[in-house]
Amino acid sequence: MSKKDVVVLLGAGSIGQAIARRVGAGKHVVLADLKQDNAERSAKILEDAGFETSTISTDLGSKDSILKLIEHALTFGEVKNLINAAGVSPSQASVQDILRVDLYGTAVLLEEFGKIIGENGSGVVISSQSGHRLGALPEEQNEQLAASPVEELLNLPFIKSINDTLKAYQYSKRCNVLRVMFEATRWGKRNATINSISPGIIITPLANDELHGPRAEGYLKMLRLCPAGRAGTPDEVGDLAEFLMSSRGRWISGSDFLIDGGTTASYWYGDLQYLKATH
Repeated sequence: MSKKDVVVLLGAGSIGQAIARRVGAGKHVVLADLKQDNAERSAKILEDAGFETSTISTDLGSKDSILKLIEHALTFGEVKNLINAAGVSPSQASVQDILRVDLYGTAVLLEEFGKIIGENGSGVVISSQSGHRLGALPEEQNEQLAASPVEELLNLPFIKSINDTLKAYQYSKRCNVLRVMFEATRWGKRNATINSISPGIIITPLANDELHGPRAEGYLKMLRLCPAGRAGTPDEVGDLAEFLMSSRGRWISGSDFLIDGGTTASYWYGDLQYLKATH
């Protein structure tokens, strides 16, 4: 089997697929997801559109699982692109699982892929607007989240004291952005770039369920009052990621891009300030 450049997508949902479609042509796309059937469904969609794929079950919260993902990917060729669109949300998981997967797991992923990413490679981490709703942290905490050895992250005193799922999610997403900055200095040694994208509400099957569920009224009000007046689409995130991972984005690394229709701006300074009382 001839070797190809490899794209690794962790989290085979709508946003991850949108990015993979933009950067995966002519490459081998590895679809990794906690649930094997999710990965296989996404693989079928991509293969029907002309992409070459393979699938593997991967737990983002497990270092051993991440190392197996890397081993699998390298059998097809050199890894040139990493897309991390995996994670759990405050309404889906416990504090411990959010911190293990979204905070610790993402830090491990960035570190381990930074060791093998190919020359001129690139990566994107899907973070969240939620990290931008956390106030400024003390500089010492920023430093610890950015640069602590990965195995020490969950034992940081201010992380161990978190007992609320939303706060766990916000700290995890803030940590994602800071780890991207830290790892950009390492990825750069391999002439590779790494950035994060922080989306607002993007219409996916899960989001659609929320918009038709018991909390629909609150979500719809928030979307109506944000500057864009609507939710986003996976393709809009995909377009941004494509730019960052293309030849046009080579001078961009260690950065975070908020793509939320102005929701965060309105949360701090506009019509959505009422949300602060709930956060």
